[in-house]
Amino acid sequence: MFRKVLIANRGEIALRIHRACQEMGIRTVAVHSTADATAMHVRLADESVCIGPPPAKESYLNIPAILSAASITGADAIHPGYGFLSERPDFARAVREAGIIFVGPQTEVLESLGDKTSARALAEKASVPILGGTKKAIPSTEEGRKQAAEVGYPIMLKAAHGGGGRGMRVVEDESQFDAQFESAQRESMSAFGSPDIFIEKFIGRAKHIEVQLLGDHHGNLVHLYERDCSVQRRHQKVVEIAPAPDLDVKVRDGILEAALRIGREVGYQAAGTVEFLVDADTGEFYFIEVNPRIQVEHTVTEEVTGIDIVKSQILVSQGLKLSDPQISCGKQEDVSLSGYALQCRVTTENPANDFMPDYGRISHYRSASGMGIRLDAGSAFSGAVVNPFYDSMLVKVTARGRRWDSAVARMERSLRE
Repeated sequence: MFRKVLIANRGEIALRIHRACQEMGIRTVAVHSTADATAMHVRLADESVCIGPPPAKESYLNIPAILSAASITGADAIHPGYGFLSERPDFARAVREAGIIFVGPQTEVLESLGDKTSARALAEKASVPILGGTKKAIPSTEEGRKQAAEVGYPIMLKAAHGGGGRGMRVVEDESQFDAQFESAQRESMSAFGSPDIFIEKFIGRAKHIEVQLLGDHHGNLVHLYERDCSVQRRHQKVVEIAPAPDLDVKVRDGILEAALRIGREVGYQAAGTVEFLVDADTGEFYFIEVNPRIQVEHTVTEEVTGIDIVKSQILVSQGLKLSDPQISCGKQEDVSLSGYALQCRVTTENPANDFMPDYGRISHYRSASGMGIRLDAGSAFSGAVVNPFYDSMLVKVTARGRRWDSAVARMERSLRE
């Protein structure tokens, strides 16, 4: 068992990991920028280390500073959470070379899945259908226009080394291509340190379905069923549901098996998510990407399966099998569903300014509660400061019910509160 885990993240996911560690008797180390000195994840951790000024590239993306913090505190492992360094193979490699356990997939898996174009190739190799598009990053605007014409408009421009809706643009016709390509490149470079963009065929009417995978270091791999993440704004997920309502049974079975085939193809050994689009007009499904980390929306899967995914990540990274009593899902038949769960994201956005992120001090905060309600919050309390350097998400509200209508009613009630 680990004695101490350093959490290389902030906000609600840092708190989520901290709480899992505390329940397992593991001490935690929080890292933080100067802007987060009084944040809740810093207050609750057993130890904390300041790793730099507010800009993420100088703190939460500062690999030498994070490794130094792990060294001086004697951490056995580093959990990257999501975002920031969670999908960076150079970070995972550096952690392991420092003699520290990285709570996540193998470095080679991060390399193969972190590049979305190579992930598409892996899916194809595993006989999983993919959307039409380019096999490599677009080398120039001129070449991009040519490739887009071959794929056929409308198309989606996507960051090859990113996720979370960043670096994504829909292009309806050739007249929009140059401006959208350059815009996607800029955002991708800013968010992921890479300007690489590829093309994927755009489906206008689609369900966004993702499958939660969990694998161990002994060749065992299971799915924890699916989530529907179709409600989005600016390619950012807003509402997540488990299991997906109104999904054809044959389509669901096909997607679940396809996700397992991809996981087996790379020998997946951690928690991760395989994402698909389902064409609403044809019922056909297509692979789009793998997120080799914990997801923001993991809470809905936990609520309907009863499996603590974050604890499972930590236990698997210590070499335990999925069949261990602390995880208890060594075989697929060990994973069962009960009821429905929804997650909504409460953000500090300004409705009067096109829902753009807003910042400042929280003068008053009122929490929701009641039966079937789960809150995962970062610095959500009266007096907390929401600064402009990081994501605007404040709280994740998860509502669970035995029936779909009861889960929805609880969510509506809690959001009113």
